[in-house]
Amino acid sequence: MGQAIQKTVLAAKDYLAWEPAQLDWLECINGEVFAMAGAEDRHVTVSMTIAFALRQHLSGSPCRTYMRDMRLYVAAANSHSYPDVLVTCSALDLANPLVKTESKLIVEALSHSTAAYDMGLKFSPYRSLTSLEEYLLIDLETRNIDCYRKGADGLWVLHPFARGESVSLTSVTLELSAAQLFAEVLDI
Repeated sequence: MGQAIQKTVLAAKDYLAWEPAQLDWLECINGEVFAMAGAEDRHVTVSMTIAFALRQHLSGSPCRTYMRDMRLYVAAANSHSYPDVLVTCSALDLANPLVKTESKLIVEALSHSTAAYDMGLKFSPYRSLTSLEEYLLIDLETRNIDCYRKGADGLWVLHPFARGESVSLTSVTLELSAAQLFAEVLDI
């Protein structure tokens, strides 16, 4: 889970100047810096599986899929984060090799230590992205999946998928079976 490591609030430009020299994996939410733990096998496997499926599905389109090393900046919340997977179809994002700002889909694989952070503190800034259409949370323990979709009225609606159900991503018109999504994911 993310743990606050610095109490001073950093402006976006100050964070961007400071962060590359750090040895830890860091995120900055509302100007507060959080150290992030490394991921376990299941987390990496499910993230790669969905990223590869998205990349293959979106091949030839203006959309691009990125994994955990790509920074997402949310200006309205002065937040820099590293989602497990993000998709952007923005020409502005394609022109910037270091930071994306107009994600269409964000995916987070939940673990016991990150679930509260990903569902709360991290989702709050994401909701202010006008480009964001879906936020997918994959629970590695239960294999349940929660998909939050922004409706035409701007409200976020939960679309839960129980263990074993296929997941439908309307933002990118992709359906993934549970067997495909959790292929090679270890049961621990």
